[in-house]
Amino acid sequence: MSIYLGYNTNGLANHALEDAVELLANQGYLGIGITLDHGALNPYDEKFDQLPGVKELLDKYGLQSVIETGARFLLDPHAKHEPTLVSHGWEARERRADFLKRAIMIAATLGSECVSLWSGTVHDDADEETTWERLLHGLTSVADIAAANGVALGFEPEPGMFIDTLDRFEELLQRSSLDLKLTMDVGHVHCQSEGDIPTLIQRYQDRLVNVHLEDMRRNVHEHLMFGDGEIDFPPIIQALRAANYAGGVFVELSRHSHDGARAMQRAYEYLSPLL
Repeated sequence: MSIYLGYNTNGLANHALEDAVELLANQGYLGIGITLDHGALNPYDEKFDQLPGVKELLDKYGLQSVIETGARFLLDPHAKHEPTLVSHGWEARERRADFLKRAIMIAATLGSECVSLWSGTVHDDADEETTWERLLHGLTSVADIAAANGVALGFEPEPGMFIDTLDRFEELLQRSSLDLKLTMDVGHVHCQSEGDIPTLIQRYQDRLVNVHLEDMRRNVHEHLMFGDGEIDFPPIIQALRAANYAGGVFVELSRHSHDGARAMQRAYEYLSPLL
């Protein structure tokens, strides 16, 4: 398979997941990034089981999938993205690890290409080494489950988090022996002025398993519609081709759910000619 275009459901948060699948397939998308959330394959919801029906829909439309774990308030209604693998308190970190393990089982059932995850933000006074210990302990238990189920883990550096840049991701690789792949968000790379994006794609081509696309401006972590930021996308697509990347590039317009159907269409019209 060659590069294909997908869309992350965190930009269709006001749609039922089943409707989102049909919208994307009918538009022409070939992939879907499913952000596990309330009403979207919530692994803690005992009222219903969406999984068989969603798998049937993905098979019907021939959509590839990745599982995204960045829901804002799924695990804690009071604190965005909490708890994480670097949170204070063992029980809090274990709750995140349990969620990630459930995400892996969902990915295995759907045949998803990866589970995408990140480190989290340090909110207590833990020093650097304590935080590394927390992160590596949690990642190790999660990676064991992923390996046992044949699911790749795509680690995403996220601005403001403990692992925020590709350089910090490199340090993570050096500190562990885990088989971590990379989820590269090109907007994050641009926002933080991490370097030439095509060059970085080449550098990490052997680890790249998931790519997020959105427009962005330097020094401002805001996911923008294509054309509203500063990123030059044709060289990025060319670099992915040169790197023989054969996975999905997933639009991540996480603040566009209020206009989700139109945003999904606009993104497709901008990107599909490049692909």
